[in-house]
Amino acid sequence: MTKTRIKLRVNGEDREVLAPVHHTLLEVLREELGLPGTKHGCELGECGTCTVLVDGRPILSCLALPVECEGREITTVEGLADGAALHPLQQAFAELGSAQCGYCIPGFLLSAAALLRERRRPTRQEIAEATAGNLCRCTGYLKIFEAIELAAERMEKEAVRD
Repeated sequence: MTKTRIKLRVNGEDREVLAPVHHTLLEVLREELGLPGTKHGCELGECGTCTVLVDGRPILSCLALPVECEGREITTVEGLADGAALHPLQQAFAELGSAQCGYCIPGFLLSAAALLRERRRPTRQEIAEATAGNLCRCTGYLKIFEAIELAAERMEKEAVRD
């Protein structure tokens, strides 16, 4: 099995791994870097459970090769929180009970984080469009959308205070 040395910047840290050349970014994040928050789902790019941010934009890590991400900033769900303090999205999802099994939530959180970086107060339609690539089989989408709206409201208020 041919392996290659890959230098990645993940959640603000420079990391170097020796990984099989055929492994996806998803596999390297989980198996080589020990970041289990990014989930295996369909592995076809259809469900969104493997969503991560690369340079602030959501991508499906099951379809990306790690070498494509060298020199770019990768953010996983583990990188959303600020130390022990949850990200406002994580806090809102927890408060509103927006997850049932939780398997899809990391992908939703990262898609929503990318949206909220670009739009302070997105409309419900913008939220639906930004998360259209993320599927939930348990709770449906209402509580997920409500949590994103709550986080946006809180983040806007926090930005005004700063």
